[in-house]
Amino acid sequence: MWLVVESDEPVEGLAELSDWLGQEPELRGLVSGNTTPEPGELGSLANALVVAVGSGGVLSVLAASLKTFLALPRRPDVRIKVDGRPDGRTVEIDAKRVRDRDVEALLREALGRDE
Repeated sequence: MWLVVESDEPVEGLAELSDWLGQEPELRGLVSGNTTPEPGELGSLANALVVAVGSGGVLSVLAASLKTFLALPRRPDVRIKVDGRPDGRTVEIDAKRVRDRDVEALLREALGRDE
C-alpha cells in the first residue's frame, strides 16, 4: 500500500506521517519511504510511504493511527491518497471528513479487500 500526502506542504506532511506511524509498535518495520527527494528527482516517488499490510491486525492499527493523525487540529487541509489496488484505483481520505468515515473500510477498499 502506498500513502501519498496532499497538502500545502506535502513533503513535510509525509515526514510527519512517517514519524507518526513509526511510533506505532505494531507498524515498526512495516513503513518505509524516502520523504526527501534525491537530486534530480521530481518528488513523486519521494512523496510516498510504503506500508506492508499483510495478515493480522496491521490494517486496523494503520487505520486507527491514520484517523488520529488526520483528526489533529493542525491538519484541516490534509488528504491522504491510498494506492495498492491491482486495477490502479486510489482512495482518498480527507482530514475534513475523517470523523464521518470508517478509515479501515476505506483502506480495505483501497486494497480491494471489501470484506
